[in-house]
Amino acid sequence: MTATHDAPHDAAGLARLVDHTLLKPEATVADVQALVEEAARLGVYSVCVSPSFLPLDTSAAPGLHVATVCGFPSGKHHSDVKAAEAARSVRDGADEVDMVIDVGAAIEGRFDAVEADIAAVRAATPGDVVLKVIIESAALTDEQVVAVCEAAERAGADFVKTSTGFHPAGGATVHAVELMARTVGGRLGVKASGGIRTSADAVAMVQAGATRLGLSGTAAVLAGLEADAGY
Repeated sequence: MTATHDAPHDAAGLARLVDHTLLKPEATVADVQALVEEAARLGVYSVCVSPSFLPLDTSAAPGLHVATVCGFPSGKHHSDVKAAEAARSVRDGADEVDMVIDVGAAIEGRFDAVEADIAAVRAATPGDVVLKVIIESAALTDEQVVAVCEAAERAGADFVKTSTGFHPAGGATVHAVELMARTVGGRLGVKASGGIRTSADAVAMVQAGATRLGLSGTAAVLAGLEADAGY
């Protein structure tokens, strides 16, 4: 039987689980400034932006965390390049790094290579920097999802994350989140990201075991929760 986790019962509670995200290639400096301002208004946990936007001025949002991506979105970068990118992002003020694995290596069953890739990025970042590992769960079998989550834990990651949101196979699913949460057993966080567009989607992901949500349409999701008489 799958465990059901409690979801926040109001928009403010859900907001504290959200990485408010803008990773579109056409994003501008003005767009990112607007993102930070909206993040302050919504009370989210963090903003997640491309590394070229760092360092980020968050003076309008005291306490806001800054996340960025690494090896994004393909994961087909040499490990030393990913490590250098992550280290540069930390120097530029990132509190959290969301790295993409080599999905093809996972599909081929080369989980030692996946683990080494993650370990290289972990070694390049201080221990107090949160490392999330994007596994593209929609492109993997259940067995591969489990093996990648286990590799991420061995390599010292803090979170496993479903998706970049850019893969044609799709984004987060309740099934994938349940499987990932069961595999890491609370020892790592689980971030659901990709295609979460409604309050019902968001609540379902948290109930399945997500401890963080990656959302680009955060305002609409939170407004939907406020409008739902059950929350």
